[in-house]
Order: sequence, then C-alpha cells, then structure tokens
Amino acid sequence: MASQFPEGRTTSLVERAKNLILQPKDEWPRIDAEPMTVKGIFTGWVVPLAAIGPVAGLIGSLAFGYSFLGITYRPSIGAAVTSAVIGYAAALLSVWVIAQIINALAPTFGGTKNAIAATKVAAFSATAGWLVGIFQIIPMLGFLGLLGLYSLYLLYVGLPRLMKAPEEKAMGYTITTIVAAIVVMLVAGFLTSAVTSRMMRPALTLDGAASGSVSVPGVGSVDLGKLDAASKQMQASAEKMQAGAPVALTPTATLQGFLPDTIGGWKRGDIETASGGAGGVGGSKAEARYTQGNDSITLAVADVGAMGALAGLGQALNVQSNRETKDGYERTSTVDGRMTSEKWNSTSRNGSYNVIVGNRFAVSADGTAPDAAAFKSLVGAIDIGKLESLAKS
Repeated sequence: MASQFPEGRTTSLVERAKNLILQPKDEWPRIDAEPMTVKGIFTGWVVPLAAIGPVAGLIGSLAFGYSFLGITYRPSIGAAVTSAVIGYAAALLSVWVIAQIINALAPTFGGTKNAIAATKVAAFSATAGWLVGIFQIIPMLGFLGLLGLYSLYLLYVGLPRLMKAPEEKAMGYTITTIVAAIVVMLVAGFLTSAVTSRMMRPALTLDGAASGSVSVPGVGSVDLGKLDAASKQMQASAEKMQAGAPVALTPTATLQGFLPDTIGGWKRGDIETASGGAGGVGGSKAEARYTQGNDSITLAVADVGAMGALAGLGQALNVQSNRETKDGYERTSTVDGRMTSEKWNSTSRNGSYNVIVGNRFAVSADGTAPDAAAFKSLVGAIDIGKLESLAKS
C-alpha cells in the first residue's frame, strides 16, 4: 500500500530511533535512500513518537501532580487530557509546518524542492525531542527535556543531504531552517501553555550571513556564527555515546551534599532526589526547599550526564535575551563563561535564577523572595568550582 512506512522497510522504529541518536551521519543516508510517502512518514513515525511526551505528561500530572512551594496540584482528568491532546496536535502540526518551510526554502539555497524529502527531514530530526518526552512521566525529571536540543544537531546533519543543497549554501540553509523551527516550536509552546499571558509576534530578522545574528521578537538574539562550534560539541557527544563510553551520573547523595543546611537566614527543609535514564541518556537531581519567614525558594542541582555537552548549546550560540516590564524582567546571557537566566516579578515577588556549570550541571533557584538578589545568593552558596571539577572528571 502507498501509505506504508517506509515501503519495504527493513529497519524497525526502535532500531531507527537508536541509530539516529547514536549514528546520525550513517542513518541519514539510509533514510534518504528509502522510498517513503508523506502519509507513511506521519502514520509510521510522527504519530507514535510525537505521542510520547503528551502521554507521559498526562500520566505524570495525574500520578504525581505539580509541586510548587511545598504545595502539590493535580489537575482534573479533563484538564490533563485536554492539555495532552492540544500538545499532541501542536506537535503534529509543527512537523507539517516545518516541512513546508524546508521545502519552500530549498530553491533559495540551491537545493531541490521535494515534499517527501522535506517531510523526512522535519520528522526524523525531531526524534530526540520526542524521545526525551518520556521523562515527563516523573515531573521532577522534566529538566531532562533539555536533551531534546539534540534534534537541532540531527537537523544540521540531515537537511543539506536530503534537500541536495550545495556545500557552499548548506550552512545558510540550515541556519535559516533552525531559526524557523525555533519560532514554530515557540508558537507551539505558547499554544499548549495554560499559564502564559504573552503571545509571540510572528516575525524574525536575520543579520546578513552565517556570521551574523538572529533576533526573535520577545525571545532575544542568537549568534549564528557559532553554530559550527555548537554542532561540534553535539557531534562529540553523539560519538561518545556511540563508542559506548560509560558516563557515570553523579549520585544523588553527592548532589544532595551541595545543599547547605542554612544559607544566610534561609533554612533548609525537605529534600527530594531523583535519577533516571536509558541508553546512555539520563540525569540525576537533588533539590531542597529553603524558607525564610513567609518566603520559600527551591534550590536544585542536576547532572544531565552523557548529553551534558548539549546543555552548552545556548552558550555556544551566545544566546542573549532581555525583556523588561513594569513589574520585573526576564534575562538570558553568558556570565563568567556560564549560561545564565533569571526572572523577577516585584508584584508577586516570584523569581528564579539558573546557571549551567561545566556544560553538565544545572543549578537553579525559584520561588518567592523579598528581592531578586535572594535567588542569586542561594545559587551562589553552591560550590560551583567543585561542580566544574566533577564535570571534567
């Protein structure tokens, strides 16, 4: 039948997903050579894999709920199902939209328009993002969603080959598609968020060649000239996993040891730890709730393991973002060589401060406090130097 995926398929879904993650440069040529149809790609690949995140999130929200400031909230079955369905629909639509963008851009960059090839690129490059969706089943492991950034590397490897773009134009084609994909994913995220009050304007600007920057309204800027360096980091990570080199996760007990009993006037309360992973991809985390009067901040230290190099993607691309309102701000930048993001709302006194350490560890503080400096102070109490040493070991 014409809708079969792929026709005469010899590679199972599980085997193909594994090959894409561990051997992308070998798997993309095989994908390119196999006869497929747009319908078959969706029914045989996109539909089952795109469901992982929404289904895992549905189970996790109903089984564990969402915890904040010591309070656990479990949504109603109706609300959880509705959120999962919307998220699933947005994922399917995103693949179709990105495929259209890839196909439309092909002639501009010397490539060949081919709807099936464009759909292959959009669908198979999204694999990493879909697979890490399984971690949503345990909300505390949601931070491992960061590993989905590997999908950008899959796109970087597969796009020029499948769309037949000449080498001298391949970089510009890839960069433009990545920017468009980021915008599409942001739109999808806004559509599936029940708490956001912001809407992203559908506009972006490119500053000339690959050495320039991209500015996405409401998001910030990205230094595209550093895409090569970022891709090399991702390639090294993939080769490390392919070689089977074991990367031991930091034990949760060790991470817990980074959380002091007291920090200034803040006293530590309950501690939670979690770890998980499969196939060389995983992470471990320890977090504690600190209180001072009526204020509460959750301080966490997480190890993202073998895929830690991907945590530095934002730093490698020199991502910069700054948004200010009458009530506060949201900022992302590189501080002392580390990717850092912070938020503050003076009306609600809610805020956060997050730092990526050694391209492997994530240290974060979020909750309510008298001022924004409190979050930075708690993160500063963590022995960053020791974490960087662990990252190198």
